[in-house]
Amino acid sequence: MSFLKYIEEAAGFLQQRGFKNPEIGIILGSGLGKILDYMEIEKEVRYNHIPNFPTATVEFHRGKLIYGTLEGKKVVVMQGRFHFYEGYSQLDITFPVRVMKLLGIKHLLVSNAAGAINPNFKKGELMLIDDHINLQGGSPLAFKGVEHLGERFVDMSAPYDRTMNEKLEQIAANKNIKLHKGVYASVVGPQLETRAEYRFLKLIGADAVGMSTVPEVIVANHLDLPVSAISALTDGCDPDNLKPVNIEEILAMAAKAEPNLIRLFRELIKGL
Repeated sequence: MSFLKYIEEAAGFLQQRGFKNPEIGIILGSGLGKILDYMEIEKEVRYNHIPNFPTATVEFHRGKLIYGTLEGKKVVVMQGRFHFYEGYSQLDITFPVRVMKLLGIKHLLVSNAAGAINPNFKKGELMLIDDHINLQGGSPLAFKGVEHLGERFVDMSAPYDRTMNEKLEQIAANKNIKLHKGVYASVVGPQLETRAEYRFLKLIGADAVGMSTVPEVIVANHLDLPVSAISALTDGCDPDNLKPVNIEEILAMAAKAEPNLIRLFRELIKGL
């Protein structure tokens, strides 16, 4: 079966189960699931029930596709995403984005938990991603037959939608939410970075670092799908004062940042 057929099979399965004409897709990062509390949920399907879908293996990624209404718009939400460090291919990681586009989404919103490299950024704050550096050593477009799904040589001069980003900045200003803007570096993981690696990332222009988002954003651009992404800054990456990693603290910081992230996404969705 061709890759396109796999996508069509998954989308057809979801349409039969009531995932009808969603306008907006949302990908939730680590510890960022409470937007569902504001959503009128109509349908839920576990990933392992969807034909050809990968299955989430990280314990704090739930692994469900959720459909319903948020701020008057039909949305489809990925509760749990896939990572390169789990052993998935770049095609697996981005498969859901292609399925959501086939279902009908017109905009994609992405969240993630990231480490703050910029010394002016603090734990518990948010960063609007303005640009990224792909350090995952691969591309979700590097496969035979990609030209049947879109332009092979995708322009990435402005990977994050300028209109949506400007709206998010305006909402943040109006709501008195601290929203930094910067460059996100995406690494493989799952180990966190060494002191030397943090110095390198700062040197090449990264303001934050994480292990996700970039593959999905590349594919969104491949599909001409406007995308915006926000990082919840969960840990400080100062190589001169580096503390041992504490996953519980990282999740706690994601929870601290989450209410403002939800406010930004809800207000943006209202105006889309």
